[in-house]
Amino acid sequence: MTGRDPHEPHRSATPLELLFDLTFVVAIGQASSQLAHLLAEGHVASGLTAFGFSMFAICWAWINFSWFASAYDTDDWFYRITTMVQMIGVLVLALGLPAVFHSVDEGEHLDNGIVVAGYVIMRIAMVAQWLRAAKDDPARRRVALSYAGFITLAQIGWIALAWADPSIGTVFLVAPLLYLIELGGPVVSEARYGDTGWHPHHIAERYGLLTIIALGEGVFGTVASVSAVVEKQGWSSEAILLVVAGIGLTFGLWWNYFVLPSGPMLARYRRRSWVWGYGHIVVYASIAATGAGLHVAAYLIEGVAQIGVFGAVLAVAVPVLVFCASLFVLYSLLVGEFDTFHISLFAGTVIVLAVAAVLAATGASLGLCLLVVTAAPAVIVIGYEALGYRHQAAVLARALGERVRE
Repeated sequence: MTGRDPHEPHRSATPLELLFDLTFVVAIGQASSQLAHLLAEGHVASGLTAFGFSMFAICWAWINFSWFASAYDTDDWFYRITTMVQMIGVLVLALGLPAVFHSVDEGEHLDNGIVVAGYVIMRIAMVAQWLRAAKDDPARRRVALSYAGFITLAQIGWIALAWADPSIGTVFLVAPLLYLIELGGPVVSEARYGDTGWHPHHIAERYGLLTIIALGEGVFGTVASVSAVVEKQGWSSEAILLVVAGIGLTFGLWWNYFVLPSGPMLARYRRRSWVWGYGHIVVYASIAATGAGLHVAAYLIEGVAQIGVFGAVLAVAVPVLVFCASLFVLYSLLVGEFDTFHISLFAGTVIVLAVAAVLAATGASLGLCLLVVTAAPAVIVIGYEALGYRHQAAVLARALGERVRE
């Protein structure tokens, strides 16, 4: 395990990485479903709190594995077994998510024991991988040991927090410190000892693949909402609007994401990988929350939701807004400039989403409102296909043509 070549041509995701990602389909789906349930009951604050806690654990575990794999994927028996152990951990974490959401909703103690157990299983396997890398790759021994040390320290903290059966207030005080250790560990390790030799184009592909997995929640939410309409009313104009809105929205988010020129920019500016990589936690959470919003629409149609059309529309429109905003910020930071063209496109999405909210407040149908929400990412798609691709080509030419490396 001496490290892969960070300039290896045609580096792509492996079958093992794709198999590993399947467990995250379950975990993201579980978090999205639990969020939808609480939002439909009108428990917005508790739902978002538990969702944020859960999505951080899910995304951070995936991010850690993917960056390690980009640098050290040997695909031998030891690597495969430790990957399987991490997959088991993901599934254990997913099984513990309902208890987390229920306990946060109750508002007394956080029942995160199962989630922490799954998380620790994943992270212990990662420690084993880093220790092996430290043994076999003398040139990167110190950075590998530093990674292993920070991961171990964070897991001790999570275990102690779960064992203490903390109140929700205690969690809010202690968890930020553990998040700081988790997020800061890689930054400190690589700042002091150098990076691990990850492959920029491989990383860009891996993040894109998890984006597609998260978008699957939008498809599932569309099926759920349309099935609810058809079961109650049969096929109608409302059902057709929901099909168009749900699939159109999912497709629009996909189109928006893959406008991001991640591979070449990460290859040119490796230091920008930090904000790009960490920022994707917000991107993935917003995509999963959009799927949850479509589930809320299904609950409303079935007559089991405590919120009205306005609340259901906001449950979709707000995460779409967060997705577009986070993508705008990531794009601007990645290419190193904020410009009026992209600001105007983002402003257009905000206006469209506001129109959808106003329509819902004035009594428009759910299908029509969601169709308007679908137009929000379409603003960026149309702008890109009409003018933006030329603009992006000029931006990339300027960025990639600079002589000074950062």
